[in-house]
Amino acid sequence: MDTETDTALAEQLYATVGLLRRHARKIGERPFPNDGPTTAQLELIRLVRRTPGLSVADAAAELGVAPNTVSTLVRQLTGSGVLERHRDAADGRVARLQLTPETRRRVEQWRDRRTAVTARAIAGLSPADRAALERALPVLAGVATDLTREEVTA
Repeated sequence: MDTETDTALAEQLYATVGLLRRHARKIGERPFPNDGPTTAQLELIRLVRRTPGLSVADAAAELGVAPNTVSTLVRQLTGSGVLERHRDAADGRVARLQLTPETRRRVEQWRDRRTAVTARAIAGLSPADRAALERALPVLAGVATDLTREEVTA
């Protein structure tokens, strides 16, 4: 294990992922105005978009935060008309989350534009670079999984 090389690679990884995320955010009209949701609220919005009907407890576990933190975010987002909170039919103590239809439409529209622009950039890669990107994705997912494990043990 080469600690200096690993540290430099970790710094390059975060710089590159950060650059990718910044450019992706600038593609097309954003789903929310500049004074829209906070970073924490956006994380919850993205999670609920991927997993409609998620419970507050499951959202907290997935985000790695306390349930009362998610409850606060849910209260803020339902108040601003972004999220809907429904009681679970089988267990009335459980709240199920989903995006409002308007929020879902706006987020999906933005994601579609972002995906199309990114797909065009990928199409411009050489076959070797495209293959390298395809091989890198499972490796990046593994690093993310390892980071999750580190969070739990830290």
